[in-house]
Amino acid sequence: MLLFSATYDSPLGLMVLSSDGKSLSGVRFVGQKYFPVTHMERREGLPAFNAAREWLDSYFAGGRPDPRALPLAPEGTDFRRLIWDLLLDIPYGETTTYGALAAQAARRLDRPAMSAQAVGSAVGHNPISVIIPCHRVVGADGQLIGYAAGISAKHWLLRHEGAIS
Repeated sequence: MLLFSATYDSPLGLMVLSSDGKSLSGVRFVGQKYFPVTHMERREGLPAFNAAREWLDSYFAGGRPDPRALPLAPEGTDFRRLIWDLLLDIPYGETTTYGALAAQAARRLDRPAMSAQAVGSAVGHNPISVIIPCHRVVGADGQLIGYAAGISAKHWLLRHEGAIS
């Protein structure tokens, strides 16, 4: 499948947007972990990129845009997509834990329990950073752990939202 790319200059550094031409499939910081080495054709002006830029502009300006208003299409396993969908339910300015997400996933899958480590892996492989708010997931003790773009970026985002001081 041919993917298209464009860039976005965020307060935390350059981001690469990716799309199949219709939907947004990726928003990643340059240099973050799990950044796919895929050939993408540079294509500015796609409606998905314009919508993502407007969303990111609003977010970084202090707004609370709705991520579900965007044409999101992250590629991943059914389990990962379930976890990414749960991330969209974490309110702006709030955090949750990997364990709490595991409990939610277990309920959705009608299982008695779910591994917080499996959830952590899915969260870490979120291809649509910031918009799908994986930065809002913290350790059981509230510690900032596990962000593909680095803990300093996670700290900045949570401070920006008022979730931490």
